[in-house]
Amino acid sequence: MNSAFRKLAGAFHPEDLLSQKADLENTSSQIDFWQSEGRTAVLQGMTRLEESLTLHQRLIHELEETETWLHLMEEEDITPLLSDLGERLAVWRKVNREMEETLYLNGPYDFSDAILSVHAGAGGTDAQDWAEMLVRMFLRWAEESHFKAEVVDLSPGEEAGIKSSTILIKGSKAYGLLRNEKGVHRLVRISPFDGNHRRHTSFALVDVVPEIESQVVQINPDDLRIDTFRSSGHGGQYLQKTDSAVRITHLPSGFVVSCQNERSQLQNKATAMKILQSRLAVLAVEEERKKLDELRGEYLTAAWGNQIRSYVLHPYTLVKDHRTGYEVGDVMRVLNGDITPFIWENLRHEQRAQV
Repeated sequence: MNSAFRKLAGAFHPEDLLSQKADLENTSSQIDFWQSEGRTAVLQGMTRLEESLTLHQRLIHELEETETWLHLMEEEDITPLLSDLGERLAVWRKVNREMEETLYLNGPYDFSDAILSVHAGAGGTDAQDWAEMLVRMFLRWAEESHFKAEVVDLSPGEEAGIKSSTILIKGSKAYGLLRNEKGVHRLVRISPFDGNHRRHTSFALVDVVPEIESQVVQINPDDLRIDTFRSSGHGGQYLQKTDSAVRITHLPSGFVVSCQNERSQLQNKATAMKILQSRLAVLAVEEERKKLDELRGEYLTAAWGNQIRSYVLHPYTLVKDHRTGYEVGDVMRVLNGDITPFIWENLRHEQRAQV
């Protein structure tokens, strides 16, 4: 445990953090800072750096306390110290997780709220049912993780399930934790919609983008087509019935964003615009990255058939992440929202790949 703490402490570079913090403080001291478009990112960056420095000091303190504790165990009767063991382990685990979060969640938008969409893929009614199961899984995960989750759009399937759904998940680090859920999720099971009880394979696509402040991308109103329609849902299972749903189409990119969870058409439009802003901001970043990667000759397009995770209910039970190899036999526990182990395995895998 102590060696693990030392490894984590060594991964921090306080001098670099202090230098970055000084640069941001210098930026925030400029006369026109509070009128600038990037002020939110600067303030968030300062907060994250301060948290990292505080956590590093806390880790050093815990290392010193642990070394003292271990020395006492070697030199004296450990019986009086056993009562402190549980508390010591709890502190170690808490600081370890906080250190991992600081190390792994260091992207420009990792502390942002998340916009998560699920789209049914190949597999007909089974795929639409699978998409609805995934929406429930992410909603349960958000609830267990103490995030606020709000379904802002839902397109029901013809017979069962959903064609697509969009969820706003609000809370610090929501995007950083969920960003690796982006990709194709595959389900293998005996179909409840097949009278011959045959095994079916279904696919659903999960997309995750950060919620980004509106000043980042300016949208020309002439590039938008805005339609209103009556909201739909499974008898109010997720959404309130209203006559004020809004669909916004961004003509240059082809992005279509809908919102139907608010009673006010104005509120629905504002939410839809916020989601569109975020998608366009992410598109701009991806296009820039694509150009750089093409220059390096390394760019690969993502394919629909490249599933990131498989959920098998028949002939055996298993959930396996194909990127990390991490797997769990209790499929129902995962579908009930326990995806945190998969999230952390992917974050660790990502960190190892960068070393």
